[in-house]
Amino acid sequence: MPLVLNEEQRLLKDTAKDFLTKSVPVEALRQLRDSKDALGYDPEHWQKMSELGWASMVIPEAYDGLNFSFLGLGAVLEESGRTLAASPLFASVVLGASTLILGGSETQKSALLPQIAAGELRLALALEESPHHRPDGIQLSATASANGFTLNGRKTFVLDGHSAEQLVVVARSQADSTGFNGLSLFLVDANAPGIQRSRHHMLDSRNAASIYFEDVNISSESLVGELHQGWPLLDQVLDRGRICLAAEMFGGALECFERTVAYLKERDQFGVKIGTFQALQHRAAIMFTELELAKSVVLDALTAIDENRADLPQLASLAKAQLNDVFELVTNEAVQMHGGIGVTDELDIGLFLKRSRVANQIFGNSSFHRDRYASLCGY
Repeated sequence: MPLVLNEEQRLLKDTAKDFLTKSVPVEALRQLRDSKDALGYDPEHWQKMSELGWASMVIPEAYDGLNFSFLGLGAVLEESGRTLAASPLFASVVLGASTLILGGSETQKSALLPQIAAGELRLALALEESPHHRPDGIQLSATASANGFTLNGRKTFVLDGHSAEQLVVVARSQADSTGFNGLSLFLVDANAPGIQRSRHHMLDSRNAASIYFEDVNISSESLVGELHQGWPLLDQVLDRGRICLAAEMFGGALECFERTVAYLKERDQFGVKIGTFQALQHRAAIMFTELELAKSVVLDALTAIDENRADLPQLASLAKAQLNDVFELVTNEAVQMHGGIGVTDELDIGLFLKRSRVANQIFGNSSFHRDRYASLCGY
């Protein structure tokens, strides 16, 4: 399949670019940060995004969705990366909706997916329990009770976890299990008795939360997928998240590159434009080639989701590792080429640098994914 967008996807991308540039520029993130906004995003912006169909894009038509494509959603996420737009799109749609679509019961889908599609329900994936991405290191317990299960434990780095109404909680439901065995996924009311949420303002001005579970009672209907067999479902959800995050990171890297090239064309040094310096031209050329390779990887990975290809796990790790490296390279070079002003709050380049560092750690850094890719390939 050619690694290009079709006419509908290009139109969607142009519409997203127009809306985000005008309504949700980088300055909008600054305002959220400086005002210490309670949600961490503008609800009016999110409502408009939902009206544009972004929240319903990958949801089946039977549940009020558009059933468009992940390739189309990736185009939207790329444009959101260019303006550092903050919204529940990733946590609620890419992660939350995917969990329900792939593993939810008919009752769960019918009740929740239409609300997600309308932008009325926010979800968050409660997975991590350590400073580094380790999906097999789950200690939060789900103990069988008379009416369902009782949850005890702690989750950290839950993206948009402070504002979500529902949590997808990954728990160890089989007490004597280890690793990827004995895991289950549960839908939990975020305001249920026994849950305490602590919000954290991240380096990139986004939001994550630590969530504590103490004797949280949930019904057996809260189970998503099969009991003790939650890893295959979680693995698919994480791969979708990794690929979509890579699409956003590509947008951020591309915007950073274009801003840097524009600066090279206007900055005078020794009476000439610094863009005429051969050394800087070479460095810009390296960034350009890396971005072109990254673009192909992301498009192929998004297509693999839509086509449900067997090599999706490999492409997810390839895309995430590639964009981790490229986003770091481009933001580093952007700061270097802008000089001292590049790390000041006055210039947006520093915000892209911070976003690259946080995004790098979400669902696995480059070392994690190189190791995973090698394992998937039989090494």
